[in-house]
Amino acid sequence: MKSYEEIKKSALSTIANEAESIVNLKNYIDIDFAKSVELIFNSKGRTIITGIGKSANIGIKIVSTLNSTGTPAVFMHAADAIHGDLGIIQPEDVIICISKSGNTPEIKVLVPLIKSMGNKLIALVGNIKSYLALQSDLIINCSVEKEACPNNLAPTSSTTAQLVMGDAIAVALLECRGFTTKDFAKYHPGGALGKQLYLKVSDLSINNEKPKVQPSDNLKFTIMEITSKRLGAAAVVENEMIIGIVTDGDLRRMLQKDISIDLLLAKDIMSLNPKTINKDELAVTALNLMKQNNITQLLVVDKNKKYSGVIHLHDLLREGII
Repeated sequence: MKSYEEIKKSALSTIANEAESIVNLKNYIDIDFAKSVELIFNSKGRTIITGIGKSANIGIKIVSTLNSTGTPAVFMHAADAIHGDLGIIQPEDVIICISKSGNTPEIKVLVPLIKSMGNKLIALVGNIKSYLALQSDLIINCSVEKEACPNNLAPTSSTTAQLVMGDAIAVALLECRGFTTKDFAKYHPGGALGKQLYLKVSDLSINNEKPKVQPSDNLKFTIMEITSKRLGAAAVVENEMIIGIVTDGDLRRMLQKDISIDLLLAKDIMSLNPKTINKDELAVTALNLMKQNNITQLLVVDKNKKYSGVIHLHDLLREGII
């Protein structure tokens, strides 16, 4: 067993080696890279990514990134392709073949078949003099000087370089498409990330009670309204317009004062100028506003500034936005 210091040294060496390999990729961003992005962008078909071994694993990740950023992509394993999966390829699809050596037997069988179908072939390859590179329409060079593996055998730096070059392609295509956060939300509707991009205040506030009192309502009615609606506050409303808010905190502060509470009205204890949010705003905007003002609820208004309801911090917690 290695010592802790030796293990740390090995890890740092791996990171340094792979970092150097990634930085070196900037030298390979050439006209073929730009033409490859242009070809995929203008294609009316999909991007089919193929490879074998560790390169296949990288290909699956690149396919996922492309699909999630607006470029339709499909993975085709190089070994399965020559046993029936070539049927995946449609006439207008662009093929990206990933390989470190570019000379594996499966690649040598697959490439002529792709070319016979008339599809454009892009080589994402670590050897620009390989069979794959020489047979391809465009070459994206992702060569590395050496693997991080001390024996220079296990794919480490080379697969990292493939992954980074795949990300470079995906981001370049994303920018070509003018891909926005709204587009991103369309492809990522699930989970906290998706909800931050599409869930609106009204989607949450509609499920809550709508606590409200008139300025002239007495203290007992006000307390009952706050308690029964269980949102910790009630809007003080006049002609459907918000003029104030009474919160649990307002009630506690009022009880601390040496005053008679029998004749108190909502307007006597309400806080003026409460924080509000339009019902069409994103729920994550409501979260940020609550954080900024150190509060747990916001009064919701419609486009005419009329009282629409309440959104509470618990709503955001329940939806997993926090």
